[in-house]
Amino acid sequence: MRIAIISDIHSNVEALTEVLKVIDQQNVDRVVSLGDVVGYGASPNPCCEMVRKTAEVTLLGNHDAAVAGRMDYSFYYDAARHALDWSANVITDDNLAWLRSLPYTYRIGDVGFSHGSPIEPRAYEYIFALEQARELTPFAGVLPEVTFIGHSHLCKAFAIGNGEVNDVVAQKFGIRRGYRYIISVGSVGQPRDYDNRACFVICDTDARTVEYLRVEYDIEASAQRIFDADLALNFGKRLFLGV
Repeated sequence: MRIAIISDIHSNVEALTEVLKVIDQQNVDRVVSLGDVVGYGASPNPCCEMVRKTAEVTLLGNHDAAVAGRMDYSFYYDAARHALDWSANVITDDNLAWLRSLPYTYRIGDVGFSHGSPIEPRAYEYIFALEQARELTPFAGVLPEVTFIGHSHLCKAFAIGNGEVNDVVAQKFGIRRGYRYIISVGSVGQPRDYDNRACFVICDTDARTVEYLRVEYDIEASAQRIFDADLALNFGKRLFLGV
């Protein structure tokens, strides 16, 4: 089975469109979205509608939860709060109801999915460094063999096993038996690893492989939508840099 995993679209319809085109060419059996369909960008409704048509399941990201009224975001910084307020004002009733219905986690056999850390998914804790991955060691026995996460917008993978936690640094790698993997899939709509191309992952459960794929898209058009919507200029400018 081949599963395409997308995450952190953040209302970037240009990036999502190109990613879905590539997914169509990859002979995948399922598409799973790890959440944060909305926030930051200027196309929340088209992104919601495209994901609803394509993904088997979409998880509740923190930005989705904020727009849906399922979490307090008063502690977010001003520009992020403004973008969430703006999104909540333009989201359709149908898409709002969908966001309100989204689950925190999902599982297909021994493959798990969560927006942030799978241990307390409602807390939206980050896992993008070895120290954070090491905190999962006591829970290795209850984790599925592979857990895919989003939230950090970074391409990071960790293997837990034999009393150690190690980075997995490769564009494509195999899943070794006896280990537990935490794999951060990067971001479709707002990459932050200094590569401005959209990012997603394909997991082949039969071949036991995980592969990161990068996709070019019309960054200028996406940024211009943000500028025209009077959202924070930085949300558009950072797209060019991938930060």
